[in-house]
Amino acid sequence: MIFDRKNLTDNQLLDLYKRILKPRLIEEKMLILIRQGKVSKWFSGIGQEAISVGVTAVLDSDEYILPMHRNLGVFTGRDIPLYRLFSQWQGKANGFTKGRDRSFHFGTQQYKIIGMISHLGPQLGVADGIALANKLKKNGKVTAVFTGEGATSEGDFHEALNIASVWELPVMFVIENNGYGLSTPTNEQYRCENLADKGKGYGMESHIVDGNNILEVFNLLSELKTSMKENPRPVLLEFKTFRMRGHEEASGIKYVPQELMDMWAIKDPVENYRNYLAENGVLTADFDAALHAEIKKDIDESLAIANAEPEIEATLSEELNDVYKPYVFEQVNPTEKKENIRFIDAISTSLRQSMERHENSVIMGQDIAEYGGAFKITDGFVAQFGKERIINTPICESAVVSAGMGLSINGYKAIVEMQFADFVSTGFNPIVNLLAKSHYRWLEKADVVVRMPCGGGTQAGPFHSQTNEAWFTKTPGLKVVYPAFPFDAKGLLNTSINDPNPVLFFEHKQLYRSVYQEVPTDYYTIPLGKAALLKEGNQVTIISFGAAVHWALDTLAKNPDISADLLDLRTLQPLDTEAIFASVKKTGRVIIYQEDSMFGGIASDISALIMENCFKHLDAPVKRVASLDTPIPFTKALEDQYLPKGRFENDLKELLAY
Repeated sequence: MIFDRKNLTDNQLLDLYKRILKPRLIEEKMLILIRQGKVSKWFSGIGQEAISVGVTAVLDSDEYILPMHRNLGVFTGRDIPLYRLFSQWQGKANGFTKGRDRSFHFGTQQYKIIGMISHLGPQLGVADGIALANKLKKNGKVTAVFTGEGATSEGDFHEALNIASVWELPVMFVIENNGYGLSTPTNEQYRCENLADKGKGYGMESHIVDGNNILEVFNLLSELKTSMKENPRPVLLEFKTFRMRGHEEASGIKYVPQELMDMWAIKDPVENYRNYLAENGVLTADFDAALHAEIKKDIDESLAIANAEPEIEATLSEELNDVYKPYVFEQVNPTEKKENIRFIDAISTSLRQSMERHENSVIMGQDIAEYGGAFKITDGFVAQFGKERIINTPICESAVVSAGMGLSINGYKAIVEMQFADFVSTGFNPIVNLLAKSHYRWLEKADVVVRMPCGGGTQAGPFHSQTNEAWFTKTPGLKVVYPAFPFDAKGLLNTSINDPNPVLFFEHKQLYRSVYQEVPTDYYTIPLGKAALLKEGNQVTIISFGAAVHWALDTLAKNPDISADLLDLRTLQPLDTEAIFASVKKTGRVIIYQEDSMFGGIASDISALIMENCFKHLDAPVKRVASLDTPIPFTKALEDQYLPKGRFENDLKELLAY
């Protein structure tokens, strides 16, 4: 191995040695603890420490790094107290996740480290969002994100690289090519000779680096960082390395040929660098011994602190309270001045006024800039806010949602428009596994609103007509809003954008241009989790939301003799159970009316809640009315049969006659 110190001083060379030695000695201690049964799981990075150490040494302390399992050198390089790391690995309170997640699945704003989720790929998009925020701030900062060669097969990898290239984001994409994705060798993962070659397809600068040579890593990245500050752009870096342990300790290394282990053992990044420093008179035996003793003392003392720390005791209130970031609703009352506008105008006005109110807000979506979006909701926004804040995205929903998380991490509010709610399926993973769980896992907000044009009645077929709110009401950590009227749409969207938690905001397409209402012209807010009682009666409670509210109103208009409470939920998560139970206890009969298909829809959960909490007040079984349990069809006759509009009146009368 050839080391080139270039213009580095002896002190700089020794600093790199301290940085690379520390994670190695911690790892050796962890392997002992594993054998003693004192640690349950460990993902070893022995053999590839030079990459983590080099990246961290180059970046400033306020520049974000997004590491993975085998990047202990990032955490030690940011000088996180070791007792906190040991507490994290033991699931104790002095860690970073209150025992809710393990190993390196955490982030910390204090040290500007954003940890992975097990799905690997989404963190690449998060890095895009962080870098986008830096670019908007014009602060010259660089972001580094790690991935393994295995995750380069994931769609998120390609989406994130494409976005970074198109938007010219200052991101170092760090591939640690260590030869195996768990046990699958590289020749079963990809066919290109080098992963760095993939950068060419995205018009991206790329480099192949000896990942076991700390000086090669440090020198190249130092040059790149200076260059990227002057000329912001993404760079793809393939570090050739090898992990000398299993994917995690329990998996072992029997699948690795011994000759491969022997070859890479000769390339040990720590031993070779130590020998180089010693041979060149930079590292003395006394200094090396003293450094070993100092680090081992820190390890032993930190372990003692973590071991003495009590085990976490489960506290129900704390668990439930940490699912969402606390948010105090800001009441802004509507003014007297009103105008008669459409549902779509209410959405557009809310976005415009919220963008004016929050200068740190950004809207991202397909065709939303000059074109104004598929439904023209953001028409004219570029002229007012500029293309820096109204951003056209490539067709890659997953990385865009992840980028929204990155924007949130770096101080922005992200509003993501799905062109159609159906398309959210390709962005599903980061919503339910990243946005939804971040605050619970490590108390980091996900200040992202995902707008969801949805619903049938327009003969748009199976891929442009779904009302898929039940995909998200099931997931703790998400808020789900579904208004039926322009007044509610404006006030609730304003609140959703204010709220630092992730919100899925459903907008029924058929209501966009068909429903008008007198709406205050100025900015106002409506609290989430409060249903609206549209009609009052004593015979039956009708519970609905979205377009089905209007269908219910039509039915009641045709049947003036029916005395009904009509409850428009407006928000599905949080759910206004107080209003539901109060109405059901008054009328004794309840029918739940949703556009979504029956099985697994939110009507089922509302029905169960009513049975559990209001059973003795019921005079009839709870009735659900919903669309057929089929995909939504295209032809009008089939769509009319699919939707519940033609069945509701009969079911309502049957319930009243029970």
